Amino acid sequence: MYSHFGLRTLCLGCRDLEEDEYKEWSKKFQDASCSLDNREHKIAEVCNSLEQGIHILGITAIEDRLQDGVPETIKLLRKAGINVWMLTGDKQTTAIQIGLLCNLITPESKGQLLSINGKTEDDILQSLERALTIMKTALERKDLAFVLDGWALEIILKRSLESFTKLAMMSRTAICCRMTPLQKAQLVGILKSSGSLTLAIGDGGNDVRMIQEANIGVGISGREGLQAARAADYSIGKFKFLRRLILVHGRYSYNRTAFISQYSFYKSLLICFIQILFSFSSGLSGTSIFNSISLMAYNVFYTSLPVMTIIFDKDISETTVLRYPQILLYSQAGRLLNRSTFAEWFGRSLYAFVVFLITINAYADEKSDMEELSMVALSGCIWLQAFVVTLDTNSFTCPQITLIWGNFVAFYMINLILSAVPTLQMHTVMWHLCNQPSYWITMALIVAAGMGPVLALRYLRNVYRPSAIDVLQQIEQTDGHAQAPGNLESSTGTYLDYLLTDLRRNKSSIHQPLLSDSASSR
Repeated sequence: MYSHFGLRTLCLGCRDLEEDEYKEWSKKFQDASCSLDNREHKIAEVCNSLEQGIHILGITAIEDRLQDGVPETIKLLRKAGINVWMLTGDKQTTAIQIGLLCNLITPESKGQLLSINGKTEDDILQSLERALTIMKTALERKDLAFVLDGWALEIILKRSLESFTKLAMMSRTAICCRMTPLQKAQLVGILKSSGSLTLAIGDGGNDVRMIQEANIGVGISGREGLQAARAADYSIGKFKFLRRLILVHGRYSYNRTAFISQYSFYKSLLICFIQILFSFSSGLSGTSIFNSISLMAYNVFYTSLPVMTIIFDKDISETTVLRYPQILLYSQAGRLLNRSTFAEWFGRSLYAFVVFLITINAYADEKSDMEELSMVALSGCIWLQAFVVTLDTNSFTCPQITLIWGNFVAFYMINLILSAVPTLQMHTVMWHLCNQPSYWITMALIVAAGMGPVLALRYLRNVYRPSAIDVLQQIEQTDGHAQAPGNLESSTGTYLDYLLTDLRRNKSSIHQPLLSDSASSR
């Protein structure tokens, strides 16, 4: 009865043991504890043999209150397309009540809980197949959830692992009760082996295995101690902090990593293509168009510092991300880091042809020496880098502006200083170039030819086919009023809902499970 109110119950009982009976049981328990094969199962059998004929003394019922913000956090995570499972050691009735309290399941879907249980192994397997059939034929899987206990899981793992894996991949919600620490880790391992990205969160010592098994482990430091927090990748003080960890910091981290990884290839390919083109134009002589100092400084100084500004970049504000958590689907679907985006950056690197052709036509004459040609080509690359980083930056702060354009100014200061050294081959080269109007005209042509098509394509996309991120950026810039394309309804809210719904429908990968222990405060 108490479990229907979400209370944690504990039954107290006693049994009188004879000394000989205890010694015999103690020897069996010691043998089971020292067993190297199936130790936990043998220990459980020995303990069950003792727990017979117990005289019931009473029952305790403890209210384990949910932490503040747990229902709201789970609701946001589910809207973001994340599967939330609850793995707990509580009995089934208590686990279901906790699931209702924390928005894991709703009262409307309580009748749609697919229970996997039975008195025999065959009954359990039949209930599993029945749940799998219902899940396959259901029109709205988001309203379905399955529940099973540790004993049923043990049978399923032995006899029907493939069917259970299929059910797990189709389920957005699951309640797994009476789970041992080992079984929690086994469930995480099953989902990982199926290609899912898993995050496990817990606050007790019985969650350590699960946290360590998951791709990402999050520990809650609280009354249960610090075992989970110390074993995790991330430690938070309360469950509600998970929403910012995933939706805000996790999303920003993905966006920044996607940009840095692709930009690193782009800047390296840009200078490589220029060298390749020069090799062909010089008859494959093996001569480098760039001197050793320029090549070293290009990656170490000229292009590394500006890209570091991306750590401050935010495409949309934290408030907007939490208001529209569905935008996380872009990250889950890999929309910012995939073959298509990599091909786009590769195409940008082909603008090396533009830099090379303009440089050759402007300075490849009898009056220009090799060092001037090299410095003009290098300058064109630096100009393109500065404008590319500026174009792909969504929010500007003082450190960003300082690093991008301060590095741009530093490029000229460094080369002017080096040009003043008489012993270097580039002596007086930069001073001579900076005094020529043709040099600055050449830089302007390189930027216009290199960035013009990119700006045009981006403008056309933002006007005629904006993404959900573009619409949210417009909403922020216009204080909540943005224009949708003419071929759809003019209502911004309707158009944004259309984009987010379409994104969920066309999401390339399945929803990734978020494994957690009971969300209650321990």
